[in-house]
Formats: sequence, C-alpha cells, structure tokens
Amino acid sequence: MSRKPSIAVILAGCGNKDGAEIHEATLTLWAIHRHGADYQCYAPDKKQHHVLNHITGEEMAEERNVLIEAARIARGDIKSLAQFDAQAHDVLILPGGFGAAKNLCTYAFDGPECTVDESVAAAVQAMYLAKKPIGALCIAPVILARLLPNVMVTIGSDVQTAGHITRMGGRHQNTTHGEIAVDTANRVVTTPCYMLDARVDQIGEGAERLVLALLEMIEK
Repeated sequence: MSRKPSIAVILAGCGNKDGAEIHEATLTLWAIHRHGADYQCYAPDKKQHHVLNHITGEEMAEERNVLIEAARIARGDIKSLAQFDAQAHDVLILPGGFGAAKNLCTYAFDGPECTVDESVAAAVQAMYLAKKPIGALCIAPVILARLLPNVMVTIGSDVQTAGHITRMGGRHQNTTHGEIAVDTANRVVTTPCYMLDARVDQIGEGAERLVLALLEMIEK
C-alpha cells in the first residue's frame, strides 16, 4: 500500500461509565500512529443514554451529546457517524467503555436481545461486506456478535457475557491481559482490556497487538 492505511475509530462519548473508555481509545490512537497508519474518529450525533458522576457512579441531572463528548478525546477532529464512508478507510475499530453498551447499542439494558444504533450497524456491515478488517476492545465485541454471523470474539473470561455472545450466534475465546483473539475468516480482531481487572499498561499492550494484527490483515 503506497499511502498510509486509514483507520476509522468509533467513539461512544467520553468516560468509561457512560461513554468511550479513555485509556482504550487513546492507546488505540497512539498505536495507530506508532505503526504508520492514520485515523479518523467518528461518533453518533445523538443524546447519550445518561450522564454519570465518575467519582460516585451516580446519575447526574443533565444531558450530553455523544459526538460532542467524543470530540474531547479526538481533540475536535471528529465526524458524525452519519458521514461514514467505508471506501475511505481500510480498518474499523470500536474501543470499549460502557458507552459502547449504552450509546452504540443497548446491550447494557437488553443483553443478548440488544439492538445496535443504526449508524453503527451501517458502518460495521459496510466494512464487513467490503472484507475490511474490524477490531473491537473490551465490551464492544458484543456489537460484532450481534451483527456478524458466526464471528469469534473475546471479552476476556466473563462467563455470563461469553454466554450472551453464544446466544447471539457468535463464538467466544477466553483471553487474559494483553491478549487478542483473531477471527481470520471474518477478519475480526478483539481484546478484553477492562473486561478484566487491568492496569493501563496492559490496556496499551492489548490495543497495540490489536492494531498490529488489523494492519497485517490489510495486506492479506
């Protein structure tokens, strides 16, 4: 590939309890640049499910927008997911955080019967049909299990969530800190991150391995 690979990153807001997990998102962006690729961040332009106090965990009496909150991580360089064009990108990555299960889909509330935000589903399915690699971190692999047939993913070793993935038609591979699960047939790479009791360096290790595996898939 003569140009730098372009990676689309879908963010779910800002903050692990109600948006995108900041360590996972930032270390993913770091790994993308470290290994010679470029990225463009996206997020749905809609109200986030709720706003939580990240010290107490209690709900706050205010409303926030997923795109505007995600712009905090992207330093303002972000696009509405409604503008997503699969032809413009070589890889798609979804970092985790509870926002992935609250704002990108309804898994936090509906479990294996969850629905996926229309703009998220359209982006994932467009990349999948184009046979372009897709990555997901932490809880975000449940989105892929809901959308893609017989996909193999990991969320670490949580029995209940792994069972939900099976109920959605996916397959689960147990992993530990920094490990990745690679589904070669579906061109999907996942890593557990904070689905385990992890340190930030372990998050970085998993994110970097995921990005490297996805970049290798581009050439295959």
